[in-house]
Amino acid sequence: MIKIDINTEILSVKIDIDEGDFIALSGKSGSGKTTLLRVLAGLESAKGEIKVGDNFWLKNKINLAPQKRDIGFVFQDYALFENMSIVKNLLYVNHDLELAKYLLDITELSNLKNRLPSTLSGGQKQRVALCRAMMSRPKLLLMDEPLSALDAQMRSRLQGELMTLHREFKTTTIMVSHDPSEIYKLCSRVIVLEDGKILNDGTPKDILLKTSGSQKFSFVGEVLEIKKLDAIYIAIIAIGQQLVEVVLSENEAQGLRVSQVVQVSTKAFAPMLLSLE
Repeated sequence: MIKIDINTEILSVKIDIDEGDFIALSGKSGSGKTTLLRVLAGLESAKGEIKVGDNFWLKNKINLAPQKRDIGFVFQDYALFENMSIVKNLLYVNHDLELAKYLLDITELSNLKNRLPSTLSGGQKQRVALCRAMMSRPKLLLMDEPLSALDAQMRSRLQGELMTLHREFKTTTIMVSHDPSEIYKLCSRVIVLEDGKILNDGTPKDILLKTSGSQKFSFVGEVLEIKKLDAIYIAIIAIGQQLVEVVLSENEAQGLRVSQVVQVSTKAFAPMLLSLE
């Protein structure tokens, strides 16, 4: 069990986390997600308590240094040592060659182990960063939007590898993510922050699949363009990484503007699924 009860100038949260949970932190930019990760890692100061198992990482005069906290941290920018080979990046954390070999095998990086990070693709660097974070067999794995810079296909693949590592090592994981599909696929719990406080806390199904009335589909997107076509109007809306066209009446079009965030929903329940593989 991890018990968190902390306060900073911009953050005030109280959370209990079960061992082995995979938790997503979600919320708007500036809501406190990254600050919470950094406080847990000991990279930012806070008042209050952090208790992991029977040990306090933060309490009164106790404030363990980052290297004394049993954590793995995966940054957005990978933070690899560019002058070290892949395997040496891993062994820098822990001189366990057998564990390094196992992690490289499970992420299909064994044939790249002697290469430098500068010769790798973004997806390969991200896998190395994940492996390095697991080298200490951490009690707590912290990830700040680890897959946000990758294309959809590579992101989907690494999501699978993330889940494999999580199940294999049974590591409690907290991940910042804005991707609903990623959260639903990986996480057992979603904590939504707003202005440094917990706005919502529940399962991905409860948090992400909220609809109202008789709506069957409901998504949030951004209006990119509104154009008139004969007697109708068409709105181009970005939903995640997809663009959709929505037919509007003149009255509906007059109530919208470019860059506006809108909810797209339908009451019809006749979906068509086409395999893309």
